[in-house]
Amino acid sequence: MSADPLHRAGAPPRTPTNPPPNGSGASPIEVRRSTRRRRTVSAYREGDRTVVLIPARMSEAEEQRWVSVMMDKLAAQESKRVLGDAELAERAGRLSGQYFEGRARPTSVRWVTNQNTRWGSCTPSEGSIRLSHRLQGMPEYVVDYVLLHELAHLLVPGHGPRFWRLLEAYPRTERAKGYLEGVVAADRLPHVPGARSE
Repeated sequence: MSADPLHRAGAPPRTPTNPPPNGSGASPIEVRRSTRRRRTVSAYREGDRTVVLIPARMSEAEEQRWVSVMMDKLAAQESKRVLGDAELAERAGRLSGQYFEGRARPTSVRWVTNQNTRWGSCTPSEGSIRLSHRLQGMPEYVVDYVLLHELAHLLVPGHGPRFWRLLEAYPRTERAKGYLEGVVAADRLPHVPGARSE
């Protein structure tokens, strides 16, 4: 995932920078193709953009797939730096401002270790939000989704149509829900002794 000076030094063929998804706040993505690369793909942050290095022979479909894979890997790597409660509260404030016009104002946002069956919880009467420690190390967009979910409960207590309409503003809602469903499904799989992980 680190910068590859060998491929940065020359002028490899480049795919035009992909714009970030609307409203995602994501950095632009630049794909650089290299004739020297045979199989490896890498990615790194360069200023305000993300650079993905791929072999020149890859098809456009393979490129899109690998860009998605590498963006997820970078996000997971970056989110392994555990946010403290103060940083988590600051992030909740930014998300509320970006998606809910600042209307959701929690009085406290913190990590907890006693939530093993839910990802987050909210007590609207107190304005408190708690996120499960199990989210630590997951991609940023997943943590942001859970924060937004709980922030939305400060505005709409239940899970009715009005609640879900609020979350439609976040462009990665479905992807984050799918990620969390995958984690839950993986936890339910039987452990096979001696099985190799790929």
